[in-house]
Amino acid sequence: MTEPYMAGTGGALHARPWTLAASAALVLAIGLWANTVEAATSAAPVYSTESAKAEKSLLLDVTRAGARLIAVGDRGHILFSDDQGKSWTQSKVPTRQLLTAVYFVDDKHGWAVGHDAQVLVSADGGVTWTKQFEDLKREAPLLDVWFKNPDHGFAVGAYGALLETTDGGKQWNDVADRLDNEDQLHLNGIALVKDAGLFIVGEQGTMFRSSDDGQTWQKLEGPYEGSLFGVIGTAQPRTLLAYGLRGNLYRSTDFGDSWQKIDLQGARGALEFGLASATLLDDGNLVLVGNGGTVLRSTDDGQTFSVFNRSDRVALAGVSGKSGGGLVLVGQGGVHLASAQGAEGVQP
Repeated sequence: MTEPYMAGTGGALHARPWTLAASAALVLAIGLWANTVEAATSAAPVYSTESAKAEKSLLLDVTRAGARLIAVGDRGHILFSDDQGKSWTQSKVPTRQLLTAVYFVDDKHGWAVGHDAQVLVSADGGVTWTKQFEDLKREAPLLDVWFKNPDHGFAVGAYGALLETTDGGKQWNDVADRLDNEDQLHLNGIALVKDAGLFIVGEQGTMFRSSDDGQTWQKLEGPYEGSLFGVIGTAQPRTLLAYGLRGNLYRSTDFGDSWQKIDLQGARGALEFGLASATLLDDGNLVLVGNGGTVLRSTDDGQTFSVFNRSDRVALAGVSGKSGGGLVLVGQGGVHLASAQGAEGVQP
């Protein structure tokens, strides 16, 4: 798969690697936002279509809720597994929109976000879901979500979207005016950095950081002018990784004050596949995945990475660890169980 590029309102629009796979003709448009938007919608819900092949459909993110695995993706599909990914059960979900990200703050409370600026919530470990919020006028997706606790969280997305809730999602507030983002550049990822605060990355190398739980944000001059698709804090204080187009990966040990470019060399030379997602494993190792079946692993807090490209070359959009040291990968073709290095394993 070539690097993603799409024409959008007002010029070129870089998108996550999964965007073209999901909808090649997708055009994002700017919607009119109210400062405060109530979370409920009165429309009768349309549920995701049940499918025996849902675990083989396009999936864009995977996470853990305690010992349970939960994956989200195309057509509103949300799946959960209680046996380390060997088998999956499809949840009943009140949407058929593409879901882009999922986050659980504990083993019960989680949120999923996606197109139409939708936010879904679960209070039972991902078995059942309720739609908390949507804004059809935006015609643009939310792309990532993060919660500090069951009450306080943020969602980010296209055209500078930044939403906050302080009551578990009963009400979501538009707080994009806290950012110095006059051009409404897309915000692709949000993450917590240990002993430092919150960090956001996005289009054209956009970076923002907050040391006060997202109440104020500082815009940073980053090391890269291309799109960054995600950010992750490591196990070390004030240390994070930002990653994006064409294998670009940067590491900071001072909460974004300075950056080091991480060299990624594959079997055929420098890695040029886009990087889409990352996870911090229980043992402190870091794993990143992306286009071309790319799986990166670091055992030294992100200073160096091993580079592995799966033989199937599928575009990977999400990764989580499983017991025994293996990985659960999601993307094109749904769920892929893999070894610790990313090699193909026993399929579900």
